Amino acid sequence: MVFPFFLIVFGAIGWIASFGLTLERIKVAGDPAAATACDISPFISCKSVMLSEQAALFGFPNPLIGLAAFFAPIVIGFAILAGAKFASWFWQIFLAGHVLAMAFVIWLFSQSVYDIGALCLYCMVAWTATIPLFWAILGYTGKEGHLGVKLVGAGEVVFEWAWVATILTYATMIGLIIVQFWDFWPTLF
Repeated sequence: MVFPFFLIVFGAIGWIASFGLTLERIKVAGDPAAATACDISPFISCKSVMLSEQAALFGFPNPLIGLAAFFAPIVIGFAILAGAKFASWFWQIFLAGHVLAMAFVIWLFSQSVYDIGALCLYCMVAWTATIPLFWAILGYTGKEGHLGVKLVGAGEVVFEWAWVATILTYATMIGLIIVQFWDFWPTLF
């Protein structure tokens, strides 16, 4: 019965990060010269990221996607706690949404690190919430048979080891960040 709490906690973390970034974006929209709370170094700067083309991929600020999307795991977590059972098609759609979210995180990560050359703390918190949600939902959907009987065993393995996949994903991203911004680390001290 840990899974619904997991959905609620990581959904809330992502939603709070999206909300904070939305507030910062509104502040900067009102005053483009304003500094954001997370402009702490040349490469850790929310403002640098939020003023880039990539920050409004669909024509509106990306954090608005997070405000809507991170609410789903929270609601589903509470629904499961209340005894709700969902059909396989529902879990498949929920998983598809998280596959897209993970792809979006990887794209945003690569754009921040390699194109924009700056990191946004709020964005990184949202990424930190999306990654374990993806791995856990992938495993849960598989182990419950919502992806077909043949994938139940694989789903059980992914679900049981989702925490390892999450840590490996985090470690890969952190390693790439350390290497890419190697010369900037002294500016934090």
